[in-house]
Amino acid sequence: MTLHPPSKPAWNGLTEARPTLPSEAYLSEAAHRRDLDAIWYRHWIHVCRASDLAEPRAFRLTRIGDQEILLLRHEDGGLRGFHNSCRHRGAALKSEACGRLAGRLIVCPYHAWSYSLDGALVRTSSKVLPAGFDKAAHGLYPVAVAEWRGFVFVNLSAGPGAAVDGFDGEPAMLANWPLERLARGAVYRKEIACNWKVFWENYSECLHCPGVHPELSALVPIYGRGLMERRDDPAWQAHADDAAPEFSGRLRGGAETWSADGSARGRAFAGLTEADRKAGQTYVTHLPSFFVVGHADYVRGVSLRPLGPARTELTAEWYFAEETKPATPEALDNIVAFGKLVLDQDAAICEVNQRGLAALPHRRGTLMPEEYEIARFHDWVAARTR
Repeated sequence: MTLHPPSKPAWNGLTEARPTLPSEAYLSEAAHRRDLDAIWYRHWIHVCRASDLAEPRAFRLTRIGDQEILLLRHEDGGLRGFHNSCRHRGAALKSEACGRLAGRLIVCPYHAWSYSLDGALVRTSSKVLPAGFDKAAHGLYPVAVAEWRGFVFVNLSAGPGAAVDGFDGEPAMLANWPLERLARGAVYRKEIACNWKVFWENYSECLHCPGVHPELSALVPIYGRGLMERRDDPAWQAHADDAAPEFSGRLRGGAETWSADGSARGRAFAGLTEADRKAGQTYVTHLPSFFVVGHADYVRGVSLRPLGPARTELTAEWYFAEETKPATPEALDNIVAFGKLVLDQDAAICEVNQRGLAALPHRRGTLMPEEYEIARFHDWVAARTR
């Protein structure tokens, strides 16, 4: 559920019916390949936290589609990224998910070709180099890697030194949250039997919320009305100044955060404004792989990976500052269990959606007025895959 306030007071809804993407876009191997080539291999993709590569020579493998990427913390403190492929005959350089290089070289386990931390070829295992062989032309294949406020992104098509861009919404909305110094408190990973686009569509509307998320709808009453924010209601102007949760989008009375009982058992982030705390949830989205949500006492990040036409991996992480981390396992579970419940509900209904898309007569669906964010998402996808 991503919020994009309009530039002028207006109803957010679509004013005419719009068709969805064709069913083939969610089902076929050809469409999956097209998505990988046109979107996942051309955009910044969230892969981990900077703290996962804290020490010099720390490395980590990540996979996007059928591409495996080797991330490395250089001794100069910067990050480097390479395709996990030796320039000799293509062998994988690393097989462990993460670790730390024993020395200052990346050594291929097959024939011991060795590379510097910058990816330059240092030596081969051959007794003599063939005529015309240029070591400078046989460095590792580079991958652009960049940090944004403690989160690490890679881009398989960007040039060196490129900065993370492509946020769907204003990342400054999270300026008051200390993202850089947060530590991971919990992680949850699961595979969903749906296309990655189905998940983003579900994320982009709340018509499903009353029936699929009763607990969340009780915590955020506007969701219980099938709306994401105030201007989703065609009659919003009648309640334009009403701060009641069912109109404003704030949490129910007495609730402080997203948790099983609505309480923030840790302390709230010190730098938040009253408006930040009252908002209840502040979203920043980075298509196609990531969204991050600021709450009063923690930050939640959710990442996606396409595994096939009808398979998506979801990873959710909960981050805390030293002063806001829950004091007991029970207090942590009060937060994490609620988040997992919502994600499991979303996953289950996305699988229901995916199954129905295979009906032979179903060629396209129809978007309703409240699904304006899905229309924006479809436009985003279509512009990249046409």
